[in-house]
Amino acid sequence: MTRKTAKDFDPEVLGLFDKYVHGQLSRRGFLASAAKYSVLGLSSEALLEALNPQFVQAQQIANDDPRILAKYVEYPSPAGYGKIRGYLVQPAHYTGKLPAVLVIHENRGLNPHIEDIARRVALDNFIAFAPDALFALGGYPGDEDKAREIFKALDQGKTKADFIAAAQALKNLPDSNGKLGAVGFCYGGGIVNFLATPIPDLAAGVAFYGSQPTAEETKKIKSPLLLHYAGEDERINAGWPGFEAALKGSGIKYEAYIYPGVQHGFNNDTTPRFDEAAAKLAWQRTISFFNKHLRI
Repeated sequence: MTRKTAKDFDPEVLGLFDKYVHGQLSRRGFLASAAKYSVLGLSSEALLEALNPQFVQAQQIANDDPRILAKYVEYPSPAGYGKIRGYLVQPAHYTGKLPAVLVIHENRGLNPHIEDIARRVALDNFIAFAPDALFALGGYPGDEDKAREIFKALDQGKTKADFIAAAQALKNLPDSNGKLGAVGFCYGGGIVNFLATPIPDLAAGVAFYGSQPTAEETKKIKSPLLLHYAGEDERINAGWPGFEAALKGSGIKYEAYIYPGVQHGFNNDTTPRFDEAAAKLAWQRTISFFNKHLRI
């Protein structure tokens, strides 16, 4: 069966789906609003199913791939929820010490897609750690709808402290070269932008369509940033002009790219919003950015 892309859906349906996945519209609300776009017998339930992630089909690297070593680990987080658990991946064979990259999920916790991203990062010769913000509430539940609902219950102050603790634990691993990077997507992109303010030794931050910090918080950033935005993402892009002005005003080093004609989530290859060309280019830029700033 031919894989569906964003072009197979009415832009209004994509807008409704964006509101749904970001908690601005309930499942029932999506189904009711999308009903008028059902065509050729495709119900609103079928539309939602077609837009939802297909983790197995999109997986690029198996968790038992012999080129990597992967395991779940826990680190203390005294200022957060007490402990943070995540997925630690590194190349199976390497010499010397490696740069470390924190991989930060969307607003559903550590799902199979983000674990796959961590494995991809490791295969580019980094130590990757993907924390699960939902660990404090039982962990990623294996269901995207449930994950979104649970996510709303997180104390974001504690959760941000968990990410800071995860970043420092990763940076201090014995096999790390002491250079720390972070990459995040959607919610995770916003967390990358946040981490650049309390962690002065963050050596490189890459945010995919992430929310932006305030102008005051932006002044605290010391890290070079790489920012990826989707051209058809009015919600997130509305904050870009102010963020750009604050970055320039504070003399912060950054690179920013807006990929025309693509949707929020264009890097996520588990859904039809994925855009192969934009995702490939953004990922090449991401790895190049990390290589530039994290290799000693």
